[in-house]
Amino acid sequence: MSLLAIVLTILGIVALVQLVRVFELGAKLRGNTQDSVDYNGNKLNGKLWLIFGVLYFAFFVWLVMEYGDKLLPVAASEHGAVIDSLMNFNWVILIIAFAGTHILLFYFASKYYWSPKRRAEFITHNNKLELIWTTLPAIVLAVIIIYGLTAWNNITDEAPEEAVNVEIFSKQFGWTARFAGTDNELGESNYNFITGANPLGVITPETIKSRIEDIKEDIERIEGNLANAPEGGLREKELSKELDNKKRQLQTIRTYSRKNTVEPYRAGDDDKVVTGEIHIPVNKTVNMHFRSQDVIHSAYMPHFRAQMNCVPGTPTRFHFTPTITTKEMRAKTGNEEFDYVLFCNKICGAAHYNMQMTIIVESEEDYESWLAEQNTFTSVETAENRSVNEEIEVEKENNDLATTK
Repeated sequence: MSLLAIVLTILGIVALVQLVRVFELGAKLRGNTQDSVDYNGNKLNGKLWLIFGVLYFAFFVWLVMEYGDKLLPVAASEHGAVIDSLMNFNWVILIIAFAGTHILLFYFASKYYWSPKRRAEFITHNNKLELIWTTLPAIVLAVIIIYGLTAWNNITDEAPEEAVNVEIFSKQFGWTARFAGTDNELGESNYNFITGANPLGVITPETIKSRIEDIKEDIERIEGNLANAPEGGLREKELSKELDNKKRQLQTIRTYSRKNTVEPYRAGDDDKVVTGEIHIPVNKTVNMHFRSQDVIHSAYMPHFRAQMNCVPGTPTRFHFTPTITTKEMRAKTGNEEFDYVLFCNKICGAAHYNMQMTIIVESEEDYESWLAEQNTFTSVETAENRSVNEEIEVEKENNDLATTK
């Protein structure tokens, strides 16, 4: 079948070439050559270009009227209005340039078709024209850049002290949020402290002690395996490298135990850990901090005109002030099931499409009530530690049972 398809393709190309040659010979027999230009045909094409230009702009106007409001969702933050104004300003400039150049294109194509009574002029350059089409775009671009930088600097300025501090932690393929407690201060965190019981890597005196004990146990286990590994083999090299990494990690964590001895990492005790859905207060600045555990993600909240990359090892932040509650937006859109959503806007893996979190905007009173119901980091850590310990005990019992049998 593959050979047959190749043969048919070759025969089709040969047939097409022969047809072209037949048309060429037919034109020569009629006295027409490729060098001759038909005045009436060119005049007709010029008029058709003008008609096409009118239809082209009519189609553009229809597209704007039909789909213009679907370009972006309703802005639901203070700076969202600024972003939309900046975007509309750019659209005005682009449409003016688009309309001007295309009107000239269609006009020139319809007016300056070939005529035996008209000769083309050869112009090497025109200083005035070159000055105009160099200076005018430079001025327009300068205005766009200055306007854009001013808006961006105002948006990314330092958040006010009373802003709600939230950390959005990303990993394949989900989001975890951590809200500052009554002190409105997020506890410090570090990837060296990430464990099954502490997935956010929050630093507290308890997590420091726990990590030191865990790593010491890992070092003892690796040293035992290393003693039994064949000398000079690949297994010995792998274990030696793993042992060096664990010792460096232990040294890093011990530096935390020697810091802040007066106030030893207590800011994270009352942090609230939330998954699945988060709530934020309306008309109050929300200062979002972003981290990533594995690859680059991008936290995208289209209704708030907010987007920020989540980069492993590089904390980032973005603050905004929501202005429309979820309830008000449901009434505004006529969609009772509407929710603000936090998306991942970087293709981060196979389940990227499903990496999202619901955001509920509500009154400050409702937000405070919701926040008070959430578990603190210490309670979550205790529960997760208990779960991990239970799993270890079950596994130990199974191993003992298997050994007995």
